[in-house]
Amino acid sequence: MGHFFDINTIFFTIWGYSMSYLEFFGAVTGAVAVWLSAQANVWSWPIGAVSVFLFFFLFYQVQLYPDMFLQVFFFVTNLQGWWRWTHPKQNEATSSHELRISRIPTRQLVVWTLSGLVATLVLGTFASNLHEWFPVLFSKPSAFPYLDSFTTVMSIVATFLMIEKRVECWYVWLVVDAILTYMYFVKGVKFVGVEYFVFCFIAAVGAWHWTREYRSYPTQRVVQHQ
Repeated sequence: MGHFFDINTIFFTIWGYSMSYLEFFGAVTGAVAVWLSAQANVWSWPIGAVSVFLFFFLFYQVQLYPDMFLQVFFFVTNLQGWWRWTHPKQNEATSSHELRISRIPTRQLVVWTLSGLVATLVLGTFASNLHEWFPVLFSKPSAFPYLDSFTTVMSIVATFLMIEKRVECWYVWLVVDAILTYMYFVKGVKFVGVEYFVFCFIAAVGAWHWTREYRSYPTQRVVQHQ
């Protein structure tokens, strides 16, 4: 089983690209989870937990350290999101007893965005020095420390918005997915890069689907969480 988590253990080769077990199964479970999220399907959360568990090992081996740390956060929030969607308060529930889709107040969105930019600077500085501070654990410099940190921080923002079923989470994901597509291609994990390119389109579908459902609610019953 230890070989399964080694990026050099190849599952198959296609068009000259060697696909590891880790990259393949992490990407496939991730794709299923994202598609289910776009459909507001609660099973996106447990399947997503499997994907981030696998990607933790993948990102460590390609020196995307902020992304690696992000997977720990994602694992915890996948469990949190699963609980939140299935245990809404009475005034937040749909007819199927799941959390209702809502929108975030503009002021809160501005605060989240500015906080994300500040956090990016802090995390980027930390990531750029990991190989000097902890050379035993991180033998190589972090790749794209600030760009990777930006996607890490904004992924956290998008995840919290998704846990609360905010429509705006999909617009944040669209920006993050576009940047990650570029980074993964450059780092040579091309299958994951293709996956995130597809995620850009799924984010657009998610925004459309969630907006349509949100607008279908009777006006007097729409809840804006503060």
